[in-house]
Amino acid sequence: MMEKQQWRKKYLTILSGQTVSLIGSSAVQFALIWWLTDESKSAIMLSLAGLSAYLPQLFLGPFVGVWLDRLKRKYVVIVADLFMGLVALILSLWFLWGNPGYLVVIAALFLRALANVFHTPSIQAIVPLLVPEEELVKANSWNQFLQSGAFMLGPVIGAAMFAIMPLWLILLTDLLGALAACLTLWIVEIPNVPRSEERIQHYLAELKAGLKVFKDDPPMLVVMIFSFFIMVFYLPLGTLFPLMTNVHFELSAWFASVVEFSYAVGMMISAFLIGMKKEWREKLLAAQLSCVGLAITFIGSGLTPANQNGYWMFVFFCILMGGVGNLYNIPFTAYLQETVPAEKLGRVFSLFGSVMSGAMPIGLLLAGPVSEKIGIAKWFLISGVLTLFFSLLCLVFYRRAKIRSNQQAN
Repeated sequence: MMEKQQWRKKYLTILSGQTVSLIGSSAVQFALIWWLTDESKSAIMLSLAGLSAYLPQLFLGPFVGVWLDRLKRKYVVIVADLFMGLVALILSLWFLWGNPGYLVVIAALFLRALANVFHTPSIQAIVPLLVPEEELVKANSWNQFLQSGAFMLGPVIGAAMFAIMPLWLILLTDLLGALAACLTLWIVEIPNVPRSEERIQHYLAELKAGLKVFKDDPPMLVVMIFSFFIMVFYLPLGTLFPLMTNVHFELSAWFASVVEFSYAVGMMISAFLIGMKKEWREKLLAAQLSCVGLAITFIGSGLTPANQNGYWMFVFFCILMGGVGNLYNIPFTAYLQETVPAEKLGRVFSLFGSVMSGAMPIGLLLAGPVSEKIGIAKWFLISGVLTLFFSLLCLVFYRRAKIRSNQQAN
């Protein structure tokens, strides 16, 4: 009993600091994206911003994972948090002295994403070092619940601050959040990662070992491959949310913050409900069914009329979108944490993140020009139809891979 209380205390201490940091980061992210939206009113400009946020993961992710498995993950997270805080401070000073322009803001988003390439898989890989295997789904649900709360508060705080204070002052909240995250992580003792290899392998050999994890699990490989195609249409939509509010509905930053808030409400509710369920036998199947649900919300969003009633319909679909999105993230993350050895988790999470991030540039290169030509709402509709197609195809191939794996096991 004392051991259980001990892991809870450590895990929640880290989680509280990361949540405070995330509130500051999401407020700043909202303010910067809305600034770009309001100044440019261009889907292509927002696509470039989104592209800059995913390129670091695409090119560095597969290699970062191997480094993470050799370094102390605690210090990697602290350095990444401090780096993001430093970027916010420099951009804040730039806005204080004058208008830095679109490219400088996009460059800042790129640098924040660069730090996240190290930060996100390190945090994910720390979790199974503190949390018992049977509690992983619950722990990830707590994480998603608090993240959802941060995503709820962040845009609202960002919109409020955007209305009453200059952008340079808003940016400082990211620095304060980063310091809070570093402090809570610093005071928690993280166990060293046990390495099963007798000697440190060659770099490329370790990278190959990470790829082999997916190859040795055909059902998981099927889900990952089809998830890539689904993410081509899903990931750009988050970047284009502000444009839906600003251009399609012709509404202000406050209404855009409600959209972000509603998405986070859906995430929070679903994280709570998922955490209530004690046992998840078909985690990969749950992830696939969530993609079908996402497709339905995209189609509904694309059909909303460009008026006040249509806006509130869009808000409703965003609640559902956030909810079913968690049904993918939480079970799939728990599946990886349960099935992958601790010494390989860093590279596996990085590889998976890179594959998913690889979909973002493709999606943005499609979404930006096409939505600028045909309208953002029609792009939501097209994305929904194609997401539904790939989701149903994934279910077919997953079932075949599952049957084949069971036959080989027997």
